[in-house]
Amino acid sequence: MFKKVLVANRGEIAVQIIRALHDMGITAVAVYSSADKNSLFVHLADEAICIGGPQPSDSYLNMAQIISAANLTGCEAIHPGYGFLSENAEFAELCETCHIKFIGPSHDLISLMGDKANARRAMKNAGVPVIPGSEGVVKTVTQAKEVAERIGFPVLLKSAAGGGGKGIREVDRPQDLQSAFEQTQREAQVSYDDDDVYVEKLIRNAKHVEMQVVADDFNHAVYLPERDCSLQRNHQKVIEESPCVLISPTERKKLGEIVAKATLQLGYTNTGTYEFLMGEDHHFYFMEMNTRLQVEHTITEEVTGIELVKAQLLVANHQPLPFTQADATVKGHALECRLNAEDPRHHFAPQPGRINHLFFPAGSLGVRIDSGVAQGSFISPFYDSMIAKLIVHLNDREAVIAKMKRLLGELEINGVVTNQAFLKYLIGTEAFRTGNYSTSFIENAVLAEKEDFHAAESV
Repeated sequence: MFKKVLVANRGEIAVQIIRALHDMGITAVAVYSSADKNSLFVHLADEAICIGGPQPSDSYLNMAQIISAANLTGCEAIHPGYGFLSENAEFAELCETCHIKFIGPSHDLISLMGDKANARRAMKNAGVPVIPGSEGVVKTVTQAKEVAERIGFPVLLKSAAGGGGKGIREVDRPQDLQSAFEQTQREAQVSYDDDDVYVEKLIRNAKHVEMQVVADDFNHAVYLPERDCSLQRNHQKVIEESPCVLISPTERKKLGEIVAKATLQLGYTNTGTYEFLMGEDHHFYFMEMNTRLQVEHTITEEVTGIELVKAQLLVANHQPLPFTQADATVKGHALECRLNAEDPRHHFAPQPGRINHLFFPAGSLGVRIDSGVAQGSFISPFYDSMIAKLIVHLNDREAVIAKMKRLLGELEINGVVTNQAFLKYLIGTEAFRTGNYSTSFIENAVLAEKEDFHAAESV
């Protein structure tokens, strides 16, 4: 097993990786920006090196500095977490060139799945159902129009290199296509230095269902129970649960076998997540594959008892998976709420600042809180505004919801505005109780009802 691993990330995910490393007797090295010098993950690491200023481009995206830090400290491997360089094929290849193990899939597969148009083609060839759309990128409005007319409006224009909700436009009418196409190209160019766009059918009232898979170098691929990530705002996940209450065991098995087979056909190793839209007819359509650990991997860990970061480390060290498909069954129900420093009353604007008081209501059965902050921590304007992930896992979904409501009621945080009351409001809605919510629920059924939404602030 590795003796020393560098964690190329920050915040709560860096904390969780460092803890996993320590559990396995591995020395953890942190890299940090000048803005994070007093952060919890820096304190927990065995060694820590400042690699640049607060801007991500100067630190957490600075490949040369991270590789130098790994070499300087004698690290054999780098865990990228999620975000930043976790899906950067160039960085994965650089690690390989420098004889440092990148804890993730090969750079070739990151590159393949990172281009959404190529990923669609690969999935189609592997027998995974895909959303109707263009076979590759479309270079002109005329080409986009031809595809849209073939598959029918409404459609989505999406950046081929995109992710995290950027570079996406919904188009309901032919007359809006040109303007939307030009806007998508511009945003893609600015965000990713790549203006390639593809077209796919917009499936309304859909659920966002994803399935994680873990594969080793010995032709073993294990699929894990699905996650329902449909509660989103601007394509950003807010609340996730596993399993999806509307999916039957038969559907789970069928979808899982499809993704496991595709994983083996691709020659993919380590962990990845297949993201699907599920229509009202329960047909599944592949959207994209994330070639990394997910923020919401926590609920999968809870319902399976499988620690995914440790599995990643074993696979990266050329060891077989310590579990089989028979071990990856659904055990109870898990729910995760993302507590963010943002103001729901003002379009969810980020709220940087110092946390003057913080009380996490941990200490009861089935409660897990993943966080990278403590009382006195500063929420930086340079990074994601997530403060913590609140996770509840019990045998019964209704009991899970009841306990999560209590957690959100007991949680205390002062100094920054958060979405705490908004989260409590969401899980109290009838749509959430029944599981009949779609990806458009927050925008169309919650934010549209401003009186109910603002009433949540007084809960």
